[in-house]
Amino acid sequence: MKDKLSFRTFLFPTILLILTGWGGLALLLNFTLPYLWPRWGMYALIVLASTGTFLPISYLFNSIFSNLTIARAGVIVRESVAVGVYFALITWLEIGRVLNFQIAVWLGLGLTIVEYLLRLYESSNHSENVPPQSAVR
Repeated sequence: MKDKLSFRTFLFPTILLILTGWGGLALLLNFTLPYLWPRWGMYALIVLASTGTFLPISYLFNSIFSNLTIARAGVIVRESVAVGVYFALITWLEIGRVLNFQIAVWLGLGLTIVEYLLRLYESSNHSENVPPQSAVR
């Protein structure tokens, strides 16, 4: 049985992402004009800020609700980055005045389905309880 993954692994990246993302957003919104490159910088900083904010929440959800003995670090980071991309996409759609409630829900549902399918694929390929099969002759 493997040991539980501690949050100490994610502490430095979480602090770095939160400070870079939210601090960069504060500086960007206060000291630049809304031209093209600052807008793309804003989307990148939104991804960093929301990824860093959701990283502890993702760790908590995976440590409580995961049926596996250990939640791998890649799964936690992938879920956090998906939330970051979701918030940047929502912001991009809102600036273009295209976003409505249905689009936000369908995008969230789509990302949730993709994550579920990735977890299903990983659990079917990385089963530790199944013995290796011998070649059939």
